[in-house]
Amino acid sequence: MQCSKCGNPKVIIKKEQSGQLLCKDCFIESIEKKAIKTIRKEKLLDKGDKVLVALSGGKDSVTTLEILNTFRQMHIIELCAVTVDEGIDNYRQDGVDIAIRHAERLGIEHKVVSLKDEYGITLDEIMQKENHKGSCTYCGVFRRTIINKAAREMGATKIATGHNLDDEVQGILMNYLEGNIDNLTKLGAKSESKAEEFTVKIKPLREIPEREIGLYVVAKELEVHFDSCPYAMQSFRGEISEVINHLAEKHPTIKYSTLRGYDKIKNVLKKELKKEFNHGRCSKCGEPAANELCKACSFLEELGM
Repeated sequence: MQCSKCGNPKVIIKKEQSGQLLCKDCFIESIEKKAIKTIRKEKLLDKGDKVLVALSGGKDSVTTLEILNTFRQMHIIELCAVTVDEGIDNYRQDGVDIAIRHAERLGIEHKVVSLKDEYGITLDEIMQKENHKGSCTYCGVFRRTIINKAAREMGATKIATGHNLDDEVQGILMNYLEGNIDNLTKLGAKSESKAEEFTVKIKPLREIPEREIGLYVVAKELEVHFDSCPYAMQSFRGEISEVINHLAEKHPTIKYSTLRGYDKIKNVLKKELKKEFNHGRCSKCGEPAANELCKACSFLEELGM
């Protein structure tokens, strides 16, 4: 077998969608070009942006940081990062340490914020409570609130997350199956809100499969935290992931077709719903909220915090 691009006999991957065979160097180039194409096509970056990367230390966030750093090196954007320590024993600290080392390597502004310091409780402690709603429910809300707050404090104009193709397709199917059409309209390459307190969120990796991102960090010898969250497979997302991957074994382009189909109907859904965000403030923490309490404070009350 030879690389489809350069003829190198040392092939490291056969691409899911195209069947293309690539060597190490051509594969690395293909991933970076794909992310840059998404950034340009979706107009994710503007000159002068200060982009905050949600940096967990895992493969997706480290890849996002690595690719956005090329724009920083060209003096198009500034970079900073925030790492959320959810408080998961025997798991989280390794990722936090790796994130710190990457920020130091690039010389960018970086802060670590823990759920314990911010809310007085860890995810492990939440999961010990009898009335909990599931790890991902709390983690998602608390992480988003912390990251959005950090973006304002650090003066960021954009928040970049490491959502990959698998993440996007899982989100599409989860929200559809749960009938959560409002959340379904909020997915996509760029998420904006009319509320000034919400920083624009971008996803440069949304068209790249998870397995290719894993191979990318190995090929580039980037230090990452490969361990999966111990709560992940207990979640609905974990179940959906298994279903999609099983289907993809016989239908290798199904993730791409699901994403393309969603992108075609997203604007139609948004027009049909025509839902305006209530520009209120949480009476407890002052963060933007559609009701008297924001989702994070509502969860904290339920947990007795």
